[in-house]
Amino acid sequence: MHFEDQEKKAGLRPDDYSSQGAPTGGPVDVFGDEEDHDIQYKTLSWQFVSVLMIAEIVSNGMLSLPNAMAVVGIVPALILTIFLGSFGLFTAKLLIDFKLNHPEVHSMGDAGYILFGPIGREVLGMGTIIFAICACGSEILSGQQALSSLSNNGLCAIYFLLIFSIATLLVALPRTLGSVSWLGLASVALIVACGLVGMIGAGVNPIPDRVVQATVPQNFYTAFLAVTGPTFAYAGHFMFFILISEMRRPQDAMKAAWCLQGFATVFYCIFSVVVYVYIGSTVVSPSLLSLPPVWAKVAFGIGIGNFLVAGALYAHTAAKLLFVRFFRHSRHIHSHTILGWSVWTTLCFAAVAIAFVLAISVPIFSYLIGISASVFASWYTYGLAGFFWLYDAYYLGGGMRALRKKWIGTTLGVLTILAGSFICIAGTYVSIKLIVEAYASGIVGKPFTC
Repeated sequence: MHFEDQEKKAGLRPDDYSSQGAPTGGPVDVFGDEEDHDIQYKTLSWQFVSVLMIAEIVSNGMLSLPNAMAVVGIVPALILTIFLGSFGLFTAKLLIDFKLNHPEVHSMGDAGYILFGPIGREVLGMGTIIFAICACGSEILSGQQALSSLSNNGLCAIYFLLIFSIATLLVALPRTLGSVSWLGLASVALIVACGLVGMIGAGVNPIPDRVVQATVPQNFYTAFLAVTGPTFAYAGHFMFFILISEMRRPQDAMKAAWCLQGFATVFYCIFSVVVYVYIGSTVVSPSLLSLPPVWAKVAFGIGIGNFLVAGALYAHTAAKLLFVRFFRHSRHIHSHTILGWSVWTTLCFAAVAIAFVLAISVPIFSYLIGISASVFASWYTYGLAGFFWLYDAYYLGGGMRALRKKWIGTTLGVLTILAGSFICIAGTYVSIKLIVEAYASGIVGKPFTC
């Protein structure tokens, strides 16, 4: 059964939806027919979508993986990384199928309206914005670390944060993702080069008497704390709807997902194993700080371009969700209007500014990133995909009869929801316990300090 059949059952036309869930009479596609418009969004090929996905996901997330391997051992870490990569590919397939069945969906908020009504729209939409801003702040912090390392702490960290935030804002300002696609390609080249330099630096400067273990027995808390790195190293699905909406052929989105997950899984495995084998159990997170100063500076100097583009993509995502919701099917989306550009610039500025303020004013911001990832990314990357499949199987496939007939898919959908629930609850518990321990040990710093 096709999407149109569902609409007939509901008594609505395929073009009756807006991001607010109210009838609009506009086209079912997010951006409609752009042939004569000044600003055209649907310009991305699947190759460039895969590049933007890699630039966003394979960023500073890889730098925590060697430390996770040191905590649980090579074998469990590799198994987990490969499993999560495969699981991420599976949930990407469910997400893409949902998008193709519901072309009016532009963000997780739109999907939330279809699944859970107005409350679902607000919760998933706000969650996307919160997670995107936290992720932007994480990239800004990585940029600050890189600048501090390169300059031997030549300036106060706040100034480096400000400098990197301004650069992030400038990269985020183009209205269409197609405008930054070539920067995404450069970003991927830089993060690959950064990883290669990190591996070479570890290889030519091995730690004497290092400890390398196949498995390391741990309690649940310590083990799950370590595996949050691999778990959230794939946490980029919350951007997929927005990316796919700007494709020339959304039907090719799965090719981009294959490219992303294949590259990320192979690169993660190679990088984490090489760095861990040469540095051993003393490897820290981010792992580049375990290298000799010269090698760390070279790696950070190369990777800083990726941190910049990834941070800009996160800020762009937060701004784009609100911008499309405000102006969907209006002339401000596709025309160079004063109101359109004023609102767009303000939204981008607000996203980066909030990320900057959180990074300098909240001493436990790095822990809050873990909480936001546990609460939101666990669902956006994993759990919600199960709901997507169950919803379409029920409403587009023929109700309970379809769910019973496709019992394997139904079972996998339910298990996917349960997996998202487990990651959310366990990850939140671990993150909160980390905050408590950090305050108890006195390692939490003060806001607005260098």
